[in-house]
Amino acid sequence: MMLTQQFPDISLDDTLFVFALEAEAGELFSEMNTVFTGIGKVNAAIALTKAIYQRKPKLIVNLGSAGSRGHGKGALVCCTRFVQRDMDVTPLGFARYETPFADIPVLLEHGEPIAGLPLGTCGSGDSFETSHGDAPYDIVDMEAYVLALIARNEGIAFLCLKYISDDAGSDAADDWSVQVHLAAEAFKRVLFSSPG
Repeated sequence: MMLTQQFPDISLDDTLFVFALEAEAGELFSEMNTVFTGIGKVNAAIALTKAIYQRKPKLIVNLGSAGSRGHGKGALVCCTRFVQRDMDVTPLGFARYETPFADIPVLLEHGEPIAGLPLGTCGSGDSFETSHGDAPYDIVDMEAYVLALIARNEGIAFLCLKYISDDAGSDAADDWSVQVHLAAEAFKRVLFSSPG
């Protein structure tokens, strides 16, 4: 199993699988230690913080669907860098994506890579983004940034896999509703299959 090979000192009981929605997990993660946060950074922050204090995980695995123009539909991408894409306090002289008066880098780096998977930078925000132009991220979602930030602050290992469900363009909503159900199968195949 890839997960136990990469984290040999962490049992599945000490691993918390974090999804925004049950649709992203399907039935395949029903026997696992899971939490469903709901959509958006606020819901994700509340749910993960509660789960950490109740369950005390040693590894947080965020699995979810995301949009991307650089990775094709159906691709699985390992995100190791994160941007809060809707943080914009530029009128007050701060850099775009910078959180004012906080010791948080614009580009948050906290995530484990998985050999054989492409690496991505995830831009998280409380909007369904369909045009991100020259942004410093190639994946868009609505929760991963805050999950990575909390894991970093709590000193917990973090793994983030995103199933690309849409191209973050004008057809994103329609594509997402079709593709999201395929995500769980892709996650299970990568995380729990034996190396061949």
